[in-house]
Amino acid sequence: MMPTKALASALSAVDWNSNANEFLADALTCEKIASCNMSLALWAHQIELEEAGNPALSFLREMQISGQHVAALCALALYKPAAASMRTVVESCLYYSYFRTHPSELATLVRSSKYFTDKYSILEYHKEHTPKFSERQQALGLISLLNPWYSEVSAIVHGQIPGSWTGPTELAKTKQEASARSKTADMFDRGVQIVNFTILSTFADEIWHAVSPASKGLFLKGLSGPQKTLLGLDGA
Repeated sequence: MMPTKALASALSAVDWNSNANEFLADALTCEKIASCNMSLALWAHQIELEEAGNPALSFLREMQISGQHVAALCALALYKPAAASMRTVVESCLYYSYFRTHPSELATLVRSSKYFTDKYSILEYHKEHTPKFSERQQALGLISLLNPWYSEVSAIVHGQIPGSWTGPTELAKTKQEASARSKTADMFDRGVQIVNFTILSTFADEIWHAVSPASKGLFLKGLSGPQKTLLGLDGA
């Protein structure tokens, strides 16, 4: 069989509608992923309204789109690609937290393939230059959540854990698997919590006056009284 015909045969053999319907029937997983994307959408909307015209907003749009891809890929039972998309969600948030106030570096990033900044460099920048970042992130446990999560997701994406999240070895046999689906949703939920804590620790206080009361309650949900006091953000 010619390669193109073999690929077409494999893709046609997968019941993609059945996979999506099984995903939607899993109320707990579906609700968790939908709630994660709602949180990302609310942050993106609030920030875009307040920081309209900032060229770094493209990172927020990438964050939001990648979150939607997590939902679509999980619905199709493509769990490992979903892990790659959720890593992009977190990375895009980190990039925005830095490049929103560094237009020259952003222009260099666009212009030169040699320029690069990574997660470690951004965190080090915030430790040195962002007021109260160290206290806020420590109170929220941001870095203690981010580093192991990022390592775990990267190991999945790069195949460093053989067999993890890979699914069947034959494309034609792609189908939903309850355990992998649940793991994907849980990993995404942890990633979106990291996004929330990243924004709260870095620049939320600069835009908080423009955040709607309902969104404030969502972003601060689950935080203790001392944590809220340290952040200095009202809840309504």
